Amino acid sequence: MLHRLAASLRRPAAAPFAATVRCISSGSVNISVPLNFWAGKRWSSQEKCNIEKVYEPATGRVLCHLEPCGASEVNQAVKAAKSAFGHWSKMSGMERARIMIEAAHIIESRREEIAEIEVVNNGKSITEARLDVDSARLCIEYFAGLASTLAGQHVQLPGGSFAYTRREPLGVCVGIGAWNYPFQIAAWKSAPALACGNSMVFKPSPVTPVTAVMLAEIYAKAGAPEGLLNVVQGGQETGSLLCHHPDVAKVSFTGSVSTGKKIMEMASKGVKPVTLELGGKSPLLIFQDSDLENAVRGALMANFLSQGQVCSNGTRVFVQKDILPTFVEEVVKRTCAIEIGDPLLESTRMGALVSQSHLEKVLSFVDQAKKEGAAVLCGGEPFVPSDPKLRGGYYMTPCVLGDCTDEMTSVKEEIFGPVMSVLSFETEEEVLLRANDTTMGLAAGVFTRDVKRAHRVVEHLKAGSCFINNYNITPVEVPFGGFKMSGIGRENGQVTVEHYSQLKSVYVEMGDVDSLF
Repeated sequence: MLHRLAASLRRPAAAPFAATVRCISSGSVNISVPLNFWAGKRWSSQEKCNIEKVYEPATGRVLCHLEPCGASEVNQAVKAAKSAFGHWSKMSGMERARIMIEAAHIIESRREEIAEIEVVNNGKSITEARLDVDSARLCIEYFAGLASTLAGQHVQLPGGSFAYTRREPLGVCVGIGAWNYPFQIAAWKSAPALACGNSMVFKPSPVTPVTAVMLAEIYAKAGAPEGLLNVVQGGQETGSLLCHHPDVAKVSFTGSVSTGKKIMEMASKGVKPVTLELGGKSPLLIFQDSDLENAVRGALMANFLSQGQVCSNGTRVFVQKDILPTFVEEVVKRTCAIEIGDPLLESTRMGALVSQSHLEKVLSFVDQAKKEGAAVLCGGEPFVPSDPKLRGGYYMTPCVLGDCTDEMTSVKEEIFGPVMSVLSFETEEEVLLRANDTTMGLAAGVFTRDVKRAHRVVEHLKAGSCFINNYNITPVEVPFGGFKMSGIGRENGQVTVEHYSQLKSVYVEMGDVDSLF
């Protein structure tokens, strides 16, 4: 998810960057452990028998070990959050904003360090990781600006009586993150929660546990009360403990549709509100009057960011028949030219997929597409970098599938990897029907020079986040979220305040009680 790609690409790297990167990649600098954090410091888990290995995607080596949290640790983290809430919720919005702004300043000063560790843990390119850190910082700055604007409404009533509303925090919120944007998602969930006066317990993906605890420490260093943002590590069991905890007021989850359903079911036991940002199988519509250069760029951005591991990716690329050959030729040429390899190098544009099992899953989709009649126009194969240190990493060549039809598995199911499916269409009416023929509705895009058609098509697309003549641009000022099975609620933008607060109505009588008794 990008804020503004071009601006960040123009920003020079710090002078000592290369030396720092090589040191981390070689393993001579260790990831700080333990990775659990509450009440202002890191903690080891008592669940020693369940310690799990965490791998570096670029090399396949063991990066560190994960200590999952059980009931005791979850209780401690929630208790710390509850204690911090008592103090934080009573502070003015301006006071909360000062601390959040200071956290944003710390993130900016540590941009390279955070980005490098994100790369080591996630496998994406350093260029993208820097953008993720920027997005996290901008999100915190944005919601810090909103913290002092939270207000209710005054309603005049007959006889001089009146009513007013108060926007109040919920309490202890839970954030459950995904592995594709570990640091950014932790910020996207914590920033609106904290701005509204809540505290949070955050559980990262067990695949990418490293950088969320860095954010918790940054908030603490910025002056936040102990326990304001806590981090508990673990998988399904830890998540279940959080969702069922009686002192948790809300759950916000980013991940798959199947897990989102389980989260919603668990939260329903306590009638807890949820925000769900789930999967997608998003359409990208390219009309024959499009600026072809921009359409090709948009299609690449819609499919190959973060090795294709982006929920909003426009993986169903519908191209109007008259320009299909030209479009496909250019997309294939540029896809073949994508630099794959060490994600810590400036020249790399595609790093490693997040795990060996995920790599195998994505490659199996390509094999299935071949069996169903799709043409592999390029890529879709395991890739072994020339650098010996990287030969155990989880790499593949980005893939473009041609001759696709709507019934193919690759077109219907979310692959979550660098696989683009290209389909042909003839009319606007036809492509809208096909584009909306999915149970998901996270994102959609359209490329056309016809302004009327652009807005007409967007009106009919059943998706929560739509793009005209661009794709995967997600400014923090703009709400992001889906329709249908792609989720509930929104991240970012002013509307998110409504998902992290509750409204209290107060009636004030200025006369006598008019009683029927």
